[in-house]
Amino acid sequence: MKQILSVPDQVGPLLQAARKSAGLSQTALAQQLGISQSRLSAMELNPASINLAQLLALCAAMDLELQVQTKAGGNHGSHPMPEW
Repeated sequence: MKQILSVPDQVGPLLQAARKSAGLSQTALAQQLGISQSRLSAMELNPASINLAQLLALCAAMDLELQVQTKAGGNHGSHPMPEW
């Protein structure tokens, strides 16, 4: 699976689709991660509640990896990093 994400709201449906594609229920994946099923549900429904360590753990549990790359045809450096 390859998916380009451009807004945070895309993360939840992607995680849910990956979990289902891996044949995992929320309960099974939550047990694997050592969290409750309700917490996993909240992560899928509200991806803004996920920190980077949790996102990486979710990806690892479903044999996914994160990759950051320059946009194809993009103007490198023309967009400043957002201020958080």
